[in-house]
Amino acid sequence: MDSILWRTEALSFNEGCQRRPLKVALQLLLQIPILAVVFTVASRAEDTSTAPISKHDLQAKIDYCETCHGASGRGFHGYYPIPRLAGQQSGYFENQLRAFIEQRRTNSIMFNVAHVLKPTMITALATNFAALNPAPLGDAPKELAAAGKNIYEEGVPDSNIPPCAPCHGPQAKGNGEFPRLAGQIYDYIVKKLTNWSKERGQRPEKPDTSAIMEPIAHALTEPQIKAVAAYVSYLD
Repeated sequence: MDSILWRTEALSFNEGCQRRPLKVALQLLLQIPILAVVFTVASRAEDTSTAPISKHDLQAKIDYCETCHGASGRGFHGYYPIPRLAGQQSGYFENQLRAFIEQRRTNSIMFNVAHVLKPTMITALATNFAALNPAPLGDAPKELAAAGKNIYEEGVPDSNIPPCAPCHGPQAKGNGEFPRLAGQIYDYIVKKLTNWSKERGQRPEKPDTSAIMEPIAHALTEPQIKAVAAYVSYLD
């Protein structure tokens, strides 16, 4: 009986190796979860590394982005309107990708895209798309553009709605974390302004510049939203 217990309490790594007491083997096994944690942390550290991005990897990711956002990031009219990235302010571009990652802005597709990107890749993508300026698609109702221009430049004083130009620039090209609107997809702007609070500002403890837009988006009427969206969509 003693010999059976001894055999049970002995382990061998391979045939011919010296047997070890069970206590020693258990100590080795208990180290496995610790090693797993170490490797997991190391893997995460690698994901946030500042190693340079190769031209090949950057181009592959640009091609991936353009699959949905259109050639040169012009935007795309699909089942859902997909926004223009071309000419976008790099500060805004980076902030919004982080917003998807941190779930300050909700979009399940973009969360899956963004959370695997290294910081250096995010910066490289932002720089690439900021330098592009293809002609806007510009397929909004042209008859709304004049009213939209007036709202963009003057606001709606009777409703306490400020003009757009001071933040987004006189030509709607944005500034830092204030996004470029020039050439943006008409349907996309309408959809975002109409549903602002359902997607933006989902973590009030971590507000960003998008918080400025919430009361404005709520105050704009549907015709006003469509007018502004039509005006900026034709700007290049």
